[in-house]
Amino acid sequence: MKILIIEDDVALAQGIAMVLEEEGYETLIASSLKQGQEKLKEESFQLLILDINLPDGNGLEFCRVHRKELVMPVLMLTAKDTEEDEILGFEAGADDYVTKPFRIGILRARVHSLIRRNQNPKVFEIGSLHLDLEKRIYKKDGEELALSKVEQELLSMLLLNYGQTLTRNQLINQIWDSWDSVDENTLTVTVGRLRNKLGGNYIKTIYGIGYRWQQEEI
Repeated sequence: MKILIIEDDVALAQGIAMVLEEEGYETLIASSLKQGQEKLKEESFQLLILDINLPDGNGLEFCRVHRKELVMPVLMLTAKDTEEDEILGFEAGADDYVTKPFRIGILRARVHSLIRRNQNPKVFEIGSLHLDLEKRIYKKDGEELALSKVEQELLSMLLLNYGQTLTRNQLINQIWDSWDSVDENTLTVTVGRLRNKLGGNYIKTIYGIGYRWQQEEI
């Protein structure tokens, strides 16, 4: 597993690299967005750790512009800890968000979680549900579920990002391409229909932000 760290604080970057290498990861460090972009072109990575404030630009804007090219998860590092800043990070395409100063154990756990999530299988057995995202076969108690294309896309996004809160903006942009092409209420209605078909309480509403898949049925 190879991880790219784009962080201009040399001591912090080296400290992160040392801890992750002790866990068996291979790491490369870039101190600017330009250096980071060069390394991304040269090599393949399983995770990007990206600082927001860098000498040659803003990590959020870099993530927003290049998100389609970044096939790996992105963990943002920032000194800001307001809810608004966190939402901006997720809307820019970040998969997780760690606020400085942080405990290295927290960062290590977030890294493990993101890499594990990115390796998730395409077939899920959850309670009475059998959900095969690749073959598009969805069953509950052995009976096939009829899901619309939009419901299938929504289910796939939530499952493959298990544990992560996806903003309404993220979901709409991915499923319907843009805010302009759909009424915001359409997402709410689609979530409601999918919930009714799946049963349980798997899709959790994060008020003011979006939705998250939770594995435990409560």
